Amino acid sequence: MSAPAFLDTADATTLPLHILQREQFADWNAQQPAAIRAWLLAQGFSAAPGSLALLPGEAGIVGAVIGIGDAADPLSYGHAPTGLPTGTSWRAQGSLSDEARAALQLGWGLGAYRFDRYKTPARTPARLLLESADAQADALLAASLRVRDLVNTPTEHMGPAELEAVVRQIGQTHGAQLEVFEGQGLLDHNFPAIHAVGRASHRAPRLIALRWGAQDAPKVSLVGKGVCFDTGGLDIKPADGMRNMKKDMGGAAHAIALAELVMRQQLPVRLTLLVPAVENAIGPDAFRPGEVIATRTGVSVEIDNTDAEGRVILGDALAYAGEDKPEVLLDFATLTGAARIALGPEVPVLFSNDDALANAWLEAGERTRDPLWRLPLWRPYLRYLTSTVADLANAGSRMAGAVTAALYLERFVPAGTPWAHLDVYAWNDSDRPGRPAGGEAMALRAAFEMLSARYGR
Repeated sequence: MSAPAFLDTADATTLPLHILQREQFADWNAQQPAAIRAWLLAQGFSAAPGSLALLPGEAGIVGAVIGIGDAADPLSYGHAPTGLPTGTSWRAQGSLSDEARAALQLGWGLGAYRFDRYKTPARTPARLLLESADAQADALLAASLRVRDLVNTPTEHMGPAELEAVVRQIGQTHGAQLEVFEGQGLLDHNFPAIHAVGRASHRAPRLIALRWGAQDAPKVSLVGKGVCFDTGGLDIKPADGMRNMKKDMGGAAHAIALAELVMRQQLPVRLTLLVPAVENAIGPDAFRPGEVIATRTGVSVEIDNTDAEGRVILGDALAYAGEDKPEVLLDFATLTGAARIALGPEVPVLFSNDDALANAWLEAGERTRDPLWRLPLWRPYLRYLTSTVADLANAGSRMAGAVTAALYLERFVPAGTPWAHLDVYAWNDSDRPGRPAGGEAMALRAAFEMLSARYGR
């Protein structure tokens, strides 16, 4: 994983980094030498969020000052690692709270990240002195970068088998048990919908199942959509719609990273991770519009659109997860463009059949500055999934696309199971401070905070 390097001991070559909110700037500035005040005035520096200024001295740079917004928001610090000169090392000045120091550590790592598997970054990010690192911030950073690395890796090197290998390695590290249903094994063990979507690819579809924790601990199940590439199937996507479809396993990346985080932080739960991993390919054996496919629960599904495949594979996985009667069932999926139209690329859409669970995740998002927003499971819209030849259609209308996708999933969640579904973009379209272009973790920190608050660390 592409984790940034942090200094872990005091170093005489580090430079002071003054971290200020706008309202703190006047008092701080008044205490600076006249030359520094004049220098900052000439640049119009006022410690606005996202701003940065180097402080000159006779020997060159003698320090820097950055402006931030919310001190507890990691993204407030994301501009520093690449805004400060390459190769330099910095130590934070001032009386930052423990919460702010943890946010600084996490935000610095998020801002320093670059996906470097195939290309050496043009510059090295500045380094941060950490005399005492926050262990949880370190774990959250590792989880966030796990998502980014998985999503950024092209399908050539992150197909179903490679995704399985990642889960296997994580499981071995933490003493988890792994079970994989692959190819014909999906049919033998009653996962026909996963098989139907992935059967056309030369890379065998599979359901990856990882289990960890004490048998008598509260059961938590995580499910992630693992469509490693999505052509759209026979309802083929246009070129611009297919260009970034290596990211269609972004839901699986979130579920895997969250599972790894739960195990690393030793939450006292009985964890199950399920990843249906497929390629939605085009070939002689591709599933077709108008086909009626079987599912694990016995619900028959008419395929209205082969590009609505994510919900089809998730149906089998959610049904399987529900058989274990978990206390909490969470799924993550890059499921609909409609969610992006509704809330844009930065705020994932939450659906849930349980108000307490939904509110806990929303409140955790506020605490961690990791936002998400709830939309309704408006059940009258099930009429948009009506089929004349099967129990359910997998699509059928352009109305309320994110809602109907969630309603489809709910059909496969056993009654009485507290369930929440996150429709996540998992992607940054362009470079922004702390958010480099490419794969992105969204509401992941919030999910872990919610589980931590529920089950204790």
